[in-house]
Amino acid sequence: MKATIEINEANFEAEVLKGGPPVLVDFWAEWCGPCKMLAPLLDEIAGQNDRVKVAKVNVDDQPGLAARFGVRSIPTLLYFAGGELRHQTVGVVSKKTILSKLEELAVKG
Repeated sequence: MKATIEINEANFEAEVLKGGPPVLVDFWAEWCGPCKMLAPLLDEIAGQNDRVKVAKVNVDDQPGLAARFGVRSIPTLLYFAGGELRHQTVGVVSKKTILSKLEELAVKG
């Protein structure tokens, strides 16, 4: 079972922007209740899907990355494909919504 990847300034480019499979990046914080609700869903998606990568950015530890992508509310999910930001959702969303966005990216590339 694949786990989610912790992202920081040092590994962001290699893990998210260097091509490869579509990447879902979760911007979250320890104190965020909705983030804690979303976390098990993201772990499940990471473990079940080999065609995508699921990454997490703690906004308290990585404020520069949050600022770079204009993240003002959490949880924010950013969807990357081919090294480019393709979609964004803010707040808790359903597993179905997340999977349909990821499927769209996997098909379109």
